[in-house]
Amino acid sequence: MALGGNRMKDGAVKHELRTLHPYIYRYRFRYLAGLFFLMLVDAAQMIIPQLTKRAIDLVSSGDFLLRQVVVLCAMMVGVMLVIAGGRFLWRYFLHGASRRIEAELRQKLYSHLLTLNGDFYEKNKIGDLLARSTNDIGAVRMALGWGLVAGIDGLAMTAAILIIIFMQDSSAAFFAVLPLPLISVLIVLFGGAVGTRFKKAQEAYSKLSDTVQETFAGIHVVKSFTRESFFIKKFAEDNEDYKTANMSVVRLHGAFFPFISFLAGLTTLIALLAGGRNVVLGVTSAGDLVALLSYIQMLIWPMLGAGFTVNMVQRGIVSLRRINEVLHAPPCIVGGRFKTGAPGGNHPLMELRNFSFAYKDDKNILERVNLKIEEGAHLGIFGRTGSGKSTLVKMLPRLLDPPRGTVYIKGRDVRDWDLRALRSLFAVSPQDSQLFSDSIENNIAFGLDEWKRGDIEDAASRAALDKDLESFRDGLDTIVGERGITLSGGQKQRIAIARAAITKPEILILDDSFSALDAETEKKIAQFICDERKGKTTIIVSHRTFALRNADAVAVLDGGGLAEYGTHDELVSRDGYYAKTAKLQQMSG
Repeated sequence: MALGGNRMKDGAVKHELRTLHPYIYRYRFRYLAGLFFLMLVDAAQMIIPQLTKRAIDLVSSGDFLLRQVVVLCAMMVGVMLVIAGGRFLWRYFLHGASRRIEAELRQKLYSHLLTLNGDFYEKNKIGDLLARSTNDIGAVRMALGWGLVAGIDGLAMTAAILIIIFMQDSSAAFFAVLPLPLISVLIVLFGGAVGTRFKKAQEAYSKLSDTVQETFAGIHVVKSFTRESFFIKKFAEDNEDYKTANMSVVRLHGAFFPFISFLAGLTTLIALLAGGRNVVLGVTSAGDLVALLSYIQMLIWPMLGAGFTVNMVQRGIVSLRRINEVLHAPPCIVGGRFKTGAPGGNHPLMELRNFSFAYKDDKNILERVNLKIEEGAHLGIFGRTGSGKSTLVKMLPRLLDPPRGTVYIKGRDVRDWDLRALRSLFAVSPQDSQLFSDSIENNIAFGLDEWKRGDIEDAASRAALDKDLESFRDGLDTIVGERGITLSGGQKQRIAIARAAITKPEILILDDSFSALDAETEKKIAQFICDERKGKTTIIVSHRTFALRNADAVAVLDGGGLAEYGTHDELVSRDGYYAKTAKLQQMSG
């Protein structure tokens, strides 16, 4: 499933927001507490102009006591302390809740990504997924934090201020709020434009992340072909696209917020003219005018906050959609309910029945393959490049999904097995020898919950890593770097073999794990497998006949099917592809 799509409609927006409902409900008490303290701060802010009004009217009357002014100042200080405390508490609860939701949403996204199969990662780039896991989740958090605060705070303050100023001086308030409808129209237009431009900015960031990830993942290839200048140019182009997309958003902000500030200033000017006239006429007092101007100044934040809210919410909706595209991507391989093999009967450990498989709409790579693998058998799989060797062994633990009724483990169709139970039977050393950016010890012990240092040393020794470890300054504690970038191909393969073998699995699969090894090392490891895994099932995939000499049987794949089957000696005695290849490999040494 490739991610991406068109702009959402209102109904789709509501559908996307369902993802957040469980989190908001879980932290509802934090949100309620935060909103309570937010409203407390707003109410306290409404009191300050009233106290200022009383102080000005008291002083301007000329008939007052110093104690009265001190009391009013003390009341202001008390209100300011309430505002300060309330601001801390609403930030603690509201932003704390949004941060917790951010962490849980990121955890959910990561956990879901682990359920998706290889075909998903073939269609979607890692850089884009990283962007969705960082930038997009951050935008959702901002919408749930600052966006929510700005929206509710702005509405509450606007309503309270309008009620107060109309009650205090209705004529001046009427003229002062005339620019507000224009601001509302601008906010609606601003919201739609922000959503479209922010989506383009996020897509540009994903593209930039893809370039960086691919460059550093293939740094050896980049350097060996001296293509640094090409990737520097490619990065510069993507970086320029990202800057351009962001500048489009910035220009919109740059035009919107100053204009809102101008309209807010215009509102203050109108209030000053209309309110001042009423003071001159004796309709209202000087304190009333100062209070009116204070409230009008306080209206600037709701005006700006409305634009801020639309900005944050639009960004959050766009980002939430991008996150949901991943969360709604279903795993292509879903496990069954059985955790054991089929009861009764004399079932082979593994069996392929008229197995055929094709990638997408291509022609079949393998067709009508029939093969039985008994428990404790040592099977070799041989064939030329592209003959389907790796495809076949990936079907057994369902790393690829076979057609129903074609692959059986212990008499039960693999599609009916619980995935965890099925895959716990296997340990696989794959072709690409994927290692993690950790120590050699931790890479070898990857499949173990607990281990002893001696067990790791034994496994390394059996995988012929002894001399290599002696040459490493930190031995088993050597950090291998991302994807094992600091190691040779042979070293990575031997660590992968040790990692698979140390778990002592019921079924061990070595998928072309000797391709980067010399003949002496290959012979040593093959001997270990024969000696240590007697009575346990082992499958070795190889294009070299030497690695398959000790196998109980060798299945030769050629021409899209099972072309030959027998022991190494039997196949060599025939005039088939295996015999010809064995003779050529023996002649080449």
